[in-house]
Amino acid sequence: MHSLSSILTLPEAAQTPVGAEVFAGLTARPKTLSPWLFYDEEGSRLFEAITELPEYYLTRTERTIFANNADEILGVAGGPSGQALTMIELGAGTATKTGLLLEAAVRRQGDVDYLAIDVSESPLTAAKERIEREIPGVIVTPRVADYTTGVADFPGDGKRKMVLYIGSSIGNFEPAHAETLLRDVRAHLSPGDRLLLGVDRVKERSVLVRAYDDEAGVTASFNKNVLKRINRELGANFNPRLFQHRARWNHEHSRIEMHLESLIAQHVSIGALEMEVKFGRGETIHTENSYKFTGQGVLSMLERAGFAITQCWTDEREWFGVYLATAV
Repeated sequence: MHSLSSILTLPEAAQTPVGAEVFAGLTARPKTLSPWLFYDEEGSRLFEAITELPEYYLTRTERTIFANNADEILGVAGGPSGQALTMIELGAGTATKTGLLLEAAVRRQGDVDYLAIDVSESPLTAAKERIEREIPGVIVTPRVADYTTGVADFPGDGKRKMVLYIGSSIGNFEPAHAETLLRDVRAHLSPGDRLLLGVDRVKERSVLVRAYDDEAGVTASFNKNVLKRINRELGANFNPRLFQHRARWNHEHSRIEMHLESLIAQHVSIGALEMEVKFGRGETIHTENSYKFTGQGVLSMLERAGFAITQCWTDEREWFGVYLATAV
């Protein structure tokens, strides 16, 4: 096998999305892996379990905001003329919270077209079956795609579009990448179309760390699952038991960081990439960032991307914000 310092030509597997990401990330200093690698079938299942944990307030809090304000959100989004909306969700997953907004849309306009975009097919299939069974009037179109690398065309049905980007998923990206993603969304919208953006806000450090390092260890399993995916898809021999899940608050960058820390000095072989990766004891793979926002930070980010904030809804503790923005 090649060492990291002597790779001259890349094997075929390094040209695949997973192989390219793993090769680039594990040859970088420090080592990193993109969080989209979490979401194979098992990773998607584990994330759904995380959203139900007592420590993980994000999903529960955002769901409460939707439950309390869905009709108002849809009313403001449709505008005084009561325009019908086509709804498009980035990173839809199983779309459990989205049902509250879809129910409000059906109450308001009778039926609604809903384009659900996600990198994983199985949760989209489950979402389509459940939503069309439970909410008559919703027509679900699933699209398996990685929206983080570029947004494909949205439906051109003449209706006002409302893009849902909820769950504070925008916080997983470096600020420059987040703005690029939002600008790409804006480029596929017409003036007057809407973006509904859910973001987690800066709060007490202990609350944030607990949300990403739960007592039951579900988040640890979610983090380590990326190693199992690399083993399965690229023929690697990671031993997940030799890595420790770590969650840290980085005050300077206003983000939670997730890492996998090597508990010993070790070498890992990745067969399909014909490479060996050396880890020192205590060395980490940085697997995820989750940026936390202030109101001014959200305003500035949206304005730079070509949006103007129309209205914001939050919870009683003001831990989470849902921002309706208009394409200008």
